[in-house]
Amino acid sequence: MAKVKPFRGIRPPRELVTEVASRPYDVLNSDEARAEAQGNPKSLYHIIKPEIDFAPGTDEHAPEVYDRAVSNFAKFRENGWLVQDAKEHYYIYAQTMDSRTQYGIVVAANVADYMEGRIKKHELTRRDKEEDRMKHVRINNANIEPVFFAFPDNPDLEEVIRTVTANKPEYDFVAPDGFGHTFWVVDEALNDRITAAFDKIPYLYIADGHHRSAAAALVGDEKAKQNPDHRGDEEYNYFLAVAFPASHLKIIDYNRVVRDLNGLSPAEFLERLEKDFVVVDKGEEVYHPDALHNFALYLEGRWYSLTARPGTYDDNDPIGVLDVTISSDLILRDIIGITDLRSDKRIDFVGGIRGLEELKRRVDSGEMAFALALYPVSMEQLMNIADTGNIMPPKTTWFEPKLRSGLVIHPLE
Repeated sequence: MAKVKPFRGIRPPRELVTEVASRPYDVLNSDEARAEAQGNPKSLYHIIKPEIDFAPGTDEHAPEVYDRAVSNFAKFRENGWLVQDAKEHYYIYAQTMDSRTQYGIVVAANVADYMEGRIKKHELTRRDKEEDRMKHVRINNANIEPVFFAFPDNPDLEEVIRTVTANKPEYDFVAPDGFGHTFWVVDEALNDRITAAFDKIPYLYIADGHHRSAAAALVGDEKAKQNPDHRGDEEYNYFLAVAFPASHLKIIDYNRVVRDLNGLSPAEFLERLEKDFVVVDKGEEVYHPDALHNFALYLEGRWYSLTARPGTYDDNDPIGVLDVTISSDLILRDIIGITDLRSDKRIDFVGGIRGLEELKRRVDSGEMAFALALYPVSMEQLMNIADTGNIMPPKTTWFEPKLRSGLVIHPLE
């Protein structure tokens, strides 16, 4: 059962939230963070991307850069830009995109749940990326940024969300990217009810933030082993997460652009595709895949519908049924010769938030030979893969909007 607890969050005063809050560390590079934080000493980028305080080109993994994160975090607290709540709370965090709102509960999730598989993952993590975030958690003695969880819908927690969000929010603003962010501090009278409701949920699922989850849990586990008087209820046994009911979440498509046709002419490529797909020329108008196992191909100024033929996939295999598996095996591997999506330089990935016009632009520019748009994975598929102990192929899921960082921080003591 999922073990969560309320916590004494560290967060900005209401009037400063728009200056402090930022995008997550991993969606922009150092130069972009430097530009976004320009003229704003209160920006969280000074803590999560502290290399922006140094000359461009400074190694973000240098010891002095990590040290700057620590001194900046201390400075934010000394200056009153971040203030710790006096009591333990849960929080509700709502995100709005395209008139659609999803409501999450901000919790301190349990390290043992992660280590023992009750927090389920669907992606592989890279040790170097884990280590970078572990250093960040370790030196700041806090989870500065949250992880994005999903959980099976729960009527009691939905009722809590409705009750809390009927009140005036603590924060309510639209970020520069146009996404709305609304945040409520939950009255501590509801703490036990929320804890008990989560205790009836068998598993939580990482939607986004596998490296942050791994880093936070590994540091918590490390602290437990280093403490001879470890009890199990210390704050370091928990890490910061925002957990959303699965029905609130929508996974966006994650598309592919490829540099060449592996020596084939466009006509030969289309002919090869006919073996495993029903190919229909859709003309010059942008074509969106309209169902599972239907793909959109953009090649030489024209869009094509590709529908996988029966027998080319296994509906009973949680991985084999995925469109990303079908396209990776039958198109990218068998025809184009791309076998490692993680390392092959001939392929790039484009989040659906950019629209199919971005795929068209990259092919029309001559940079890429063709583009492939996929029907998005469902939350049901993601949870099924996690439940069966499988791992999603690379670059399968894209969640939007991303969680805003800096709305609340979880200290480890």
